Parts: sequence; structure tokens; C-alpha cells
Amino acid sequence: MTETLAVLQSDPTALALARWQFGLTTLYHYLFVPLTIGLMLIVAIIQTAWVRTGKVKYLKLTKLFGKIFLINFAMGVVTGIVQEFQFGLNWSEYSRFVGDIFGAPLAMEGLFAFFLEATFIGVWIFGWNKVSKGVHLASAWLTSIATILSAYFIIAANSFMQNPVGYELNPNRGRAELTDIGKVLTNPVAVSAFPHAITGAVVFAGAVIVAVCAYHLRRNQHVETMRTGLKIGAWSVLAGFVGTFISGDQLGIAMVETQPMKMAAAEAMYQTSTGADASFSIFTLGTPDGHSELFSLRVPYLLSFLSTHTFNGTVEGLTNLQAQYTQQFCTDAANAALTCPSSGSFMPIIWITYWSFRWMMGLGAFAALIALVALWLTRKKSTITVPDWFWRVAIWAAPVPLVANLVGWVFTEMGRQPWIVFGLMTTESAVSPNVPAWSVGLSLALFTLVYGSLAVVEFKLIKKAAQDGPPEFDELDSGDETAEVDPHKLAITY
Repeated sequence: MTETLAVLQSDPTALALARWQFGLTTLYHYLFVPLTIGLMLIVAIIQTAWVRTGKVKYLKLTKLFGKIFLINFAMGVVTGIVQEFQFGLNWSEYSRFVGDIFGAPLAMEGLFAFFLEATFIGVWIFGWNKVSKGVHLASAWLTSIATILSAYFIIAANSFMQNPVGYELNPNRGRAELTDIGKVLTNPVAVSAFPHAITGAVVFAGAVIVAVCAYHLRRNQHVETMRTGLKIGAWSVLAGFVGTFISGDQLGIAMVETQPMKMAAAEAMYQTSTGADASFSIFTLGTPDGHSELFSLRVPYLLSFLSTHTFNGTVEGLTNLQAQYTQQFCTDAANAALTCPSSGSFMPIIWITYWSFRWMMGLGAFAALIALVALWLTRKKSTITVPDWFWRVAIWAAPVPLVANLVGWVFTEMGRQPWIVFGLMTTESAVSPNVPAWSVGLSLALFTLVYGSLAVVEFKLIKKAAQDGPPEFDELDSGDETAEVDPHKLAITY
């Protein structure tokens, strides 16, 4: 491993490009993940309402947002495949060191979740008028369950990188080996991060539904259907926001216990503090080297409460943790070649971690505010004419919770640095030693070009589906969108 480190230190460009490539392709893939998870769940709920009531408006909403889901799902599958190849190509040392553990939940995701998803999404797409309404509805729910289950396995794999459990180091083979898959799957970080990710996905899916319905209501199109859809989307945003708030609190507690440096960076907390001194930072300016604070605006006691659920708890600071980690991972560690970064610093990039944490919370709260206003303006007893500017805001606010999801992952991954697996392996130790910088740069450029083109195609397809609105059914004699019909007397196809 010493030889590997020597290669990395002589070619830092390869490391930087490999990190940029994985970061960009991961964020690009995640453009599609929350909408896939959240939208399928909401579509299954809407289809359930249609089957139970027979009201055409629920059928139309199921068809409209089911189509958007399918467009998004197809793009997500394509972009997700690239991720796995990078582990073996750009991060071979990482794969060799922890592949025995990291690969287990990924394999389970493919064998259990993805196969389940691929099977029942086919039944759902092609089963209209071919299977019973109960079986078809079950296929919708099983597809949703599969997308959620897939997310859990991926989060379990990622959580091992945040808080390694269920393994032992084999000194003879120079790698970590799996000893308890149960501990990996019940990692406290995974248990907290999973509901946080799912509820965040529901917020984004709900915001997309609100935006599509606002587009048509602004034009007085499909009014009854879109009013119902707007309320479903808005309530989804609010429910998801409450869920992210509660699960985020639990995730923060887990983060304090497993990665105190990340919490300290998130709050720009340089010195260990207790009680009133353990304050929540609203705004902080630090020195250029990121090692001390110049100015801050803080709320006393709040960080102590968020970190320990007590007002007199202690929160460790960046400077103190730096000294502790240097002793633990550079001086006393038997495998210091893997655990001591060449820079000697265990601090992440403070300003990225600090601001991504705040943007995540702020954008999520803004999406919830839009949903709350939408419900207020469209309530039954309202005599207020909805202003045109609000419809415009509701439409353009659709990407806001997506950005919140993305910066949340930026916080999660950048806050872990310089580790790729906390306490076991630094990121610079994990990169492939024999892949030149030009090769990584070339593939990064190609990925950027291809993904950029796919993004344009994806956006245009979803935009067209959204603007086209819900389908009309020739079998209906009346335009009454609240009418009750037998679901399987309609010729329904995608």
C-alpha cells in the first residue's frame, strides 16, 4: 500500500479527476432517484383511490404521473449502471480493501429489489385491462416497495462508509472482511438516513405534482382533476417535510456519535463547547485556512440540544478533533498508511459542509411553505382569486426540493472527507494506482457530454408529458371528472 500512496502523491491530478467524476455522475444519477421513489409511492396511493372510488379524476392523475414516472425511471436505470463500473476502474484499491463488505448490500439490491422492481413494473405498464384490478393495483404497490427497498440497500452500503460495522481486518490479506451482514443492514446511520432519504423524495415528488397541476390550473384546464392533484401534491410535500425534519433530527444524533468531525464542520464549531456555548450557527465567517472563526451569529444552547437532546450537552470542536484524530490515526495507528492523509488534516472543506447543510434545510422549508400556501389558497371556503404570480412560483419551485436533496448528499459525502471509509481508509488511498489522469479526464469529458444530452432529452419528455396533461377516454359519455366508472371497462394503455 505504501507503493500505491507514492503513486498517488506523484499524480494528485488523477485523484482530483476521479473524485470529480464520481461526484458528478453520482449527483447526476440522483437527479432521477428521488422522483422515482416518491412519485411511484404517490401514484400507487392515487391508483388505490381510483380503484376504491371509481372516480375518473384519480384515473387521469394515475395515468399522467405514471407516465412521468416511467420517463424518469428509464433515465435513472441508465445512469445508475455507470456508478458500479467506477468502483473497479477508478477506485480499485477501495474495492480490494472493502469490496467484500460494500458489495454485499449492492448485490442484495440487484437480486432482491431491482428484480422485484423490474418484474412488477412490467405488470403495471402492460397489465391494464389484462389482469384483475386487484393484481394490477398490487403491481403498483410492489413496484413502489421495490424502489424503496432498493434505496435501503444502497443507503446501507453508503452507511458502512460513514460508520463501518460488521467487519474485521484481515492482516494477512490486507483487507476488511464481512463478519455480520445483519450489523451492516442495521447500521444506526442507515436506520436514520433511510427515512430521511425517502421522505425527502416524497417532498420532491409532491412538488413536481404541485407544479404540473399549477400549470394547468393557471390555464383553467382539467380544473377538477388538477385541483385534486394539487392538494395531493401539497399534502405530500408537507408530510414529507415533517418526515425529513423528524428523521433528520435522529440522523444528526447518529452523526454526532459516529462522525463528530462532520457535525463540527456543519456548525463551524472550532472549539469544544458545552451548554450555552454549544450554539447553533446561523452565519459564520472563518479564516482562509479554515482553522479558526472570525465572526459568527449564533443561537445559544440550540446546537447542544440538537446534538444531545439536552441543553447542557458537550459538542466536540474541529480543533480538538483534529488533534485527537492525528494522535489516533497518524501516530498510534498500525495502518497509518491508510488512515493518515498526506496533508495531515482531518477537516473537510468547512465552507462546503457548512453551507450545504443550511441550503438543504432552507430549500426544504421553502418547498413546504409553497405547499402550505397552495392548500390555503385552494381550500373549499376560500374566496380569494389565486394570483397569477403564485401559479408561476409554484411551477418554477418544482426543482427546489431536488436541489435540497442534492446538497444534502453533498453534505453527507463532503463532510466525511478525507475518509472514504471513516477510520479505515482515506480517499487518497482508495484511488486506482495505475489509471492515468488523462484517462479519467477523457471519460469525465465524455460522461459530461453524454449526460448533458440525456438531461435535455429527459427534461423535454417530462415537460411534454406534463403540458399534455391527463388523457381523455372516448368511452366516457360525460366530461364529469368526478363520475364513477368501472376501471376495467375502459381501454387503458400507455
